[in-house]
Amino acid sequence: MTALVSMRLAAFVRGGRALAPLIAVLVVLGVIYGGGASPASVAYGYSAAALFPVLAWQSKLVLDTEPDTQRRLARTAVGGRGEAIAGLLAAALLALAVCAVAMLAPWLFGGIETGDNALTGSVLGVLAHLLALVPAVAVGGLASRAVTGGVRNGVAVLVVAAILVVVLGLQGSIAPWLVPPVMATARALNDADPPPAATLLLITGWAALWCAAALGGYGWLRRSRA
Repeated sequence: MTALVSMRLAAFVRGGRALAPLIAVLVVLGVIYGGGASPASVAYGYSAAALFPVLAWQSKLVLDTEPDTQRRLARTAVGGRGEAIAGLLAAALLALAVCAVAMLAPWLFGGIETGDNALTGSVLGVLAHLLALVPAVAVGGLASRAVTGGVRNGVAVLVVAAILVVVLGLQGSIAPWLVPPVMATARALNDADPPPAATLLLITGWAALWCAAALGGYGWLRRSRA
């Protein structure tokens, strides 16, 4: 499985597919931090929310890098579950690299206010990015060609998911639990520095349950369409 993950990472990077998401990440970070320094928790909360669709798009690209025939050969070699997990791991590793850049880059350009709460805000920023990373990988998997059967359907899944995350994530929406708590995390980090521990635990549990359902659905769809 390690070899399969490495192969997919190498194919994604060397094939040039990493360039477009990288440009999108730089644009997002430039917009967020171009206006000057902000408290760490606030800046990172909105950074994670803004990067969510980019991470989902990148994850889809990673999972769609290899041709369908090669993917079927990988399923034969390591099994259906191993092949699916290897793809998700490759997507998660690249998303983790993007989040690391998003965490470090603002410090290089003075985008984060220094002070007593900077360390706490940075720790909360790590949590915010992780709470966006895993759902983004799950959405990318649900939008992948192996599930949707084509590029058009996959793009539609990405667009609808991004819109729903914003619309249903708004405060006071009817069913916010239908989407991952990306916007809820950003609001929590903006409203209090630091937020109450109970709020963070609720958001983390919410994200864990949502990701379990989404990844379970991804696994079921992969098996049914094998």
